[in-house]
Amino acid sequence: MKSAWMIAMMLLLQQPNVSDPLSLDYEGKTLISATRTDYSLPGQSMVDTAKLERLIEKIDRMTYQPPVNAKIGDNGKIIPEQLGYRLNREAFTEQFYAYFYGGGPVRTGLARIAVYPRVDSELLANIRQKPIGQYVTYYNSRNKNRSHNLVLAAKMINNHVVFPGEVFSFNQVVGRRTEDRGYLRAPVIVRGELSEGIGGGICQVSSTLFNATDRAGLQIVQRYSHSRDVPYVLPGRDATVSWGGPDFSFQNQYNQPVLIRSFAGGGTMFVSIHSSDSIEYKPRVVPGTSKRLPEEVSSETESRN
Repeated sequence: MKSAWMIAMMLLLQQPNVSDPLSLDYEGKTLISATRTDYSLPGQSMVDTAKLERLIEKIDRMTYQPPVNAKIGDNGKIIPEQLGYRLNREAFTEQFYAYFYGGGPVRTGLARIAVYPRVDSELLANIRQKPIGQYVTYYNSRNKNRSHNLVLAAKMINNHVVFPGEVFSFNQVVGRRTEDRGYLRAPVIVRGELSEGIGGGICQVSSTLFNATDRAGLQIVQRYSHSRDVPYVLPGRDATVSWGGPDFSFQNQYNQPVLIRSFAGGGTMFVSIHSSDSIEYKPRVVPGTSKRLPEEVSSETESRN
């Protein structure tokens, strides 16, 4: 019979070496290297689940690849969607526990799962078919900074799909207007419109969008007018926006997704709303606007008036 000392020694030898690492490889490199000691409860040979959860969150942040929606390119052709990927948390947790209670070092690859985009080529091809609302306004393209801001904001809302029941928020979709994101200070303002400085002029984008969505019969949730009339739309037909302030939003109450197409260039700001042929919508009558270019004055002149 084996002595108690021999049994104890055999059990000790069977215990995993706490310094042997778990190495997780990603894209040909070691992403993380952890030891059993790092993730053990103090004085116990059990997993500290709180530390493990923080590790999982860290790995997920480091390796997450967001999906890319299908979109319509400048040539009118559909650019296919791209799958995204994220950590397979369940698979990694199983790998970790097998390592923790197993023996020796372990080197393993990253287990990931696909993340599908919300808008694929098939959906986009379907909802681009039927125009249900559109609107156009005009601006002075010689004002380079203001024109630049319009182009940036128009690109942000272009190809955006609003699903049934969803609310579109201009501020949320366009995001903060900062120099880091490419927006410029507009030293020249449109008479009657108070410039917001960095990103000045993008209220023309939100106002054009408002009139297009109103024509499409979509439900306007939030809209504010400027304190004074603006020249690019008729009185009362504008939608002022400001980060941290007024927003423009609408809800898609229809049973089909709607697609926003937006373009700014050459002094023209254009927005159209599209959906599938099967949509049942109730358009509204919205007055058009003048093709006359807005009169622009310097900010110094405006401040003296």
